[in-house]
Amino acid sequence: MIGEKMLKALNKQMNIESYNAYLYLSMSAYYESINLSGFAHWMHVQFKEEQGHAKKIYDHINERMARITVTGIDAPPVEWKSPLDAFEAAYNHEVKVSGMIDELVELAKKEKDNAALLMLQWFVNEQVEEENSTGSIVEKLRMIGDNKGALFMLDSVLGKRE
Repeated sequence: MIGEKMLKALNKQMNIESYNAYLYLSMSAYYESINLSGFAHWMHVQFKEEQGHAKKIYDHINERMARITVTGIDAPPVEWKSPLDAFEAAYNHEVKVSGMIDELVELAKKEKDNAALLMLQWFVNEQVEEENSTGSIVEKLRMIGDNKGALFMLDSVLGKRE
């Protein structure tokens, strides 16, 4: 059986993952507004992935026959200064989420909730991937600088994300 502290923390994280999805959807809309459809596509794929993260926690809570609590989602930002600024925000957000997952892991250990710990290990691995993918695009954008041709080449590459 899942403990009250763990249940509350997982419900909170499930709702945070829903916010994360909306953040990436907002970033997708931003990139569409500046005619970078490849960047927009990449962010839209990320939006769907984040929805899957929320569903993974939802399913875990449900499988443990505990009460799922869905809350309201804050509105994400809608504007960024530049393509680089938006990706830096995405990277910094992923670093923040990694910290949240680490806190959940520590709580699961403290509560001796091995089922949650096992499920959360998937998120630990996922966050390594999330930080790497957003961080590498940030580095590419920094190298590109003001080179519009290189920006459009990266846009083309990002548009191929599956």
